[in-house]
Amino acid sequence: MSAAGAGAEPAGERQVPFYCPYCGDEDLRPAGRAAGGWRCAACARAFELRFAGVAPANEAAAPCEPGVLP
Repeated sequence: MSAAGAGAEPAGERQVPFYCPYCGDEDLRPAGRAAGGWRCAACARAFELRFAGVAPANEAAAPCEPGVLP
């Protein structure tokens, strides 16, 4: 396995969202120097995408309460 696959540093590639998670508009632009930062031109909100990890296959997802983020 190469050093790039070790997972210590992000690969530097941006994951492209299809729409704004706040307003649903599709006019998104990269924001900031770090990978994962995006800005919506419609609602002027900025957000980041990041990979949190892979959940174990045998672990059931805990139910979420409405309006509460895990």
